[in-house]
Amino acid sequence: MKILVINAGSSSLKYQLIDMKDESVIAKGNCDRIGIGGHISHKTFDGRTFEADCDFPTHTEAFQKLVETLTKGEAAVIADMSEISAVGHRIVQGAEVFSKTCIATDEVIDQIDALAELAPVHNHAHALALRACKSVIPANVKQVVVFDTGFHQTMPRKAYMFGVPYECYKELHVRKYGFHGTSHRFVTQKLAKELGKNVEDLKIVSCHLGNGSSITAVDAGKSVDTTMGFTPLDGLIMGTRCGAIDASAVTFIQEKLNMSPSETSEYLNKKSGFLGVSGISSDNRDITAAVENGDERAKLTSEMLNYQIKKYIGAFAAAMNGVDAVIFTGGIGENAPEVREGACSDLDVLGIKLDTELNKTIRGKLCKISSADSKVQVWVVPTNEELLIARDTLALVQG
Repeated sequence: MKILVINAGSSSLKYQLIDMKDESVIAKGNCDRIGIGGHISHKTFDGRTFEADCDFPTHTEAFQKLVETLTKGEAAVIADMSEISAVGHRIVQGAEVFSKTCIATDEVIDQIDALAELAPVHNHAHALALRACKSVIPANVKQVVVFDTGFHQTMPRKAYMFGVPYECYKELHVRKYGFHGTSHRFVTQKLAKELGKNVEDLKIVSCHLGNGSSITAVDAGKSVDTTMGFTPLDGLIMGTRCGAIDASAVTFIQEKLNMSPSETSEYLNKKSGFLGVSGISSDNRDITAAVENGDERAKLTSEMLNYQIKKYIGAFAAAMNGVDAVIFTGGIGENAPEVREGACSDLDVLGIKLDTELNKTIRGKLCKISSADSKVQVWVVPTNEELLIARDTLALVQG
């Protein structure tokens, strides 16, 4: 059985075709610059590639090109779309409407679109992609939607509520939703399997660190708290996002810089974080290189990130009344030993000790990096959100 996994943005359409027989990737690629030109890049499991500039006025044309690329030409991998059993879509925001993976009916697609106010960059794009896919693929091929926020619907009220008038929650749906749910679910299940234990028997702090970062407390396989909030802006300092900030500081900045609400949002989401503090880059690799060259603002940026990760590990250990393992995943978590070392230093109070020499050698592979005498295990666990979406999709269409 072959599953096509789609991750749609406002101007992009990333995809993977996965053979669920052995969970191997048959092909993957990206249709980008939708609405502003168009370009497709495509790679097959055996190394064939295809790239071309295209005309993508909407997601529909991008889907048509995707189908053409999969089925025709020198980089084709299937004869026609009837070989695909289902399409799984990543959806960022499901709010309290969607707590589980489901079939994408017309009503479901409309509901996803109706939640666009809570995720303006993502949900409308997801709805466009779902409708475009429906117009292009055979009618008998089911579409399935998997929600980033779904994993966090197990958070208790004391964790997801904000201290604002209750009417804001009831009428405006203002609460913590959390994101990166598919990643946190994948890596915690992966670690449990690696340890030969049931995830229900573990307390795990999962650190998904990348250009966007979040940390989640996973107790007995369920999210009980997480750092991202109403939007993905909250929590850790990130590539261009400020992370947690006093709300009065936001209104102060807005007034002093004479910015509108949308301009303020742009400022905090796109011009802050690593980029804003360092003045160098939003990429942690550039920050690390600048630290090695003695740049003080880059050093400050690095120290802020490491300190905040450490703080949340401690907070979530307290929230769960213990911790068995800490996971590092995502682009930074998997490939930045200096961040892992900085975040885990001076955590003797929790019994966390790294094997610092081993840690320096680990990039992008599953490995335990804590020392033999560490009471809490520390692991690098590569994430695979697309595979989890494919597994969810397969389970639903077969179930």
